[in-house]
Amino acid sequence: MSTKNDNKEKLNFALGRENYKLLAIGFAIIVIGFLLMLGGKSPSPDKFSDNIFSFRRITLAPIVVLAGFIFEIWAIMKKPKESDKE
Repeated sequence: MSTKNDNKEKLNFALGRENYKLLAIGFAIIVIGFLLMLGGKSPSPDKFSDNIFSFRRITLAPIVVLAGFIFEIWAIMKKPKESDKE
């Protein structure tokens, strides 16, 4: 027969619920950064296209990806609230 204490031990996660939500947000930021890097394809393989050197692909997208990774680290390191532990 299972008691409440046994159930609490089974559901004891390393991080709180808020941390997992923040991790999902950070993952979404990283995916958005990689999506910003897409494009710049040349219409013909014989011609070189300068579209790959746009501000969005060279500067903005790497900054967004780096911000996403920093957000992920913060989400892991953030202490969960006391209400999340219970």
